[in-house]
Amino acid sequence: MKRIVIFASGSGSNAENLVEYFNKSNVASVVQILTNNPQAKVLDRAKRLKVSALSFNKIALTESNDVLNLLHATKPDLIVLAGFLWKFPESIINEYPNKVINVHPALLPKFGGKGMYGMNVHQAVVEHKETETGITIHYVNENYDEGAIIFQAKCNVTPNDTAEDVAAKIHELEMEHFPKVVEQLLLKQD
Repeated sequence: MKRIVIFASGSGSNAENLVEYFNKSNVASVVQILTNNPQAKVLDRAKRLKVSALSFNKIALTESNDVLNLLHATKPDLIVLAGFLWKFPESIINEYPNKVINVHPALLPKFGGKGMYGMNVHQAVVEHKETETGITIHYVNENYDEGAIIFQAKCNVTPNDTAEDVAAKIHELEMEHFPKVVEQLLLKQD
């Protein structure tokens, strides 16, 4: 069985979807959920789903090896960023080459970079009068949202769509595609 570690900062709907998907899979399981936000709803979801979960601070992630040592002990085959809002440290990326991925709520390279997450992205899509948007699953490198693209899925944006409408469409794409892409990546590792 392959081992997945998820990093999340917020409510954790993608994390929960991944846990539930892999609970029915013989390919992998989510063994740990880590968050930079001690109040994140993802911690409640992890508890309910019976998945080990911990929160950490910036020092543990970027100035010490605490999170890296935790990952060494956990031995993940894939590290999945699912709504994780901090820049991911190069020390971990270098230690796990091509094993750290992220889901971004837009069609990169559009609407990526520092500060482009969640409703900020959806608002930008609406303000720029885009006719389509989507999700991008990509490898994580040292720059925000610039790693190699693994997968994209698109949806239409109508002139009447609000940022909330776009968010709902993106959420559907994430729920449908993210677990399957993670599973395909893990199957290719053999």
